[in-house]
Order: sequence, then C-alpha cells, then structure tokens
Amino acid sequence: MISREEIFAHVKTAFCTEPDYPWPQYPRYAVLRHRRGRKWYGLILDVPRSRLGLDGDGQAEIINLRSDCVLDLLIDGTPGILPAYHMNKKNWISVILDGGITHEALYRLIDESHALTRSRSARPRRDGTSRAQ
Repeated sequence: MISREEIFAHVKTAFCTEPDYPWPQYPRYAVLRHRRGRKWYGLILDVPRSRLGLDGDGQAEIINLRSDCVLDLLIDGTPGILPAYHMNKKNWISVILDGGITHEALYRLIDESHALTRSRSARPRRDGTSRAQ
C-alpha cells in the first residue's frame, strides 16, 4: 500500500508541492497544485468502495491524476486504476492507493499529471525552448 505521506514526500521533493486542503467539510481531501498558477495535478480523497464499483464496505483512498494514456491503462488492466471518480473520465484516472500499483508506477503517473497540467507558458515548445522566454 502506498500512503498519502509517501506521495506528499514525492511531490515535495519533485515539485516543491505541499498539499492543499480547500474544503473544511472534507478535511482529508488533499489537492496537489502547481506552485505557479495553482492548477490541480492531483486530488487525494476517500470514496465509498461501492461508488467505485469495488467489493467490500468502507472507504477506498484514491488519487485522481491527469493522463494521456487513460484508455491504455484501463484496457491493460493496470492494477488499481479506474476511470476517474468525479472528474473527466476522458483525461483523468483514479488510482486506488491499496490497489496493487507499485510506487514507481504511481510516481510516473504523478509526474505525467504534473507535466500535462502545467500552464501553456511553462511548457516547452517543440524546438525545446520555453514559451515564457
């Protein structure tokens, strides 16, 4: 199982990101945002297992991430990956933190989500230069 603390440590090291808790009524819902622009690249939340179509009672802890490979991940049956809960299912996935995905695979998906959600001015051009120059 991958803990939210391990995810927070990864994003702090990789992107200097601290989790944001914008909803007082949901104190465990953590948003991962870009430092510049404050755009979301991840959302960690607890969801009733039944809402995800999973067996069993109780909650499942998930992270929603943006991905360019949504269909491939779902078709390939990558462990613990589902269509996004409460997000655009064409561009986002939900990863169950106790669903069998490896740390390395999850960190790659987090890094991809961070890259895909950068503001346009921060993305490199095809020639490798920055748009912000």
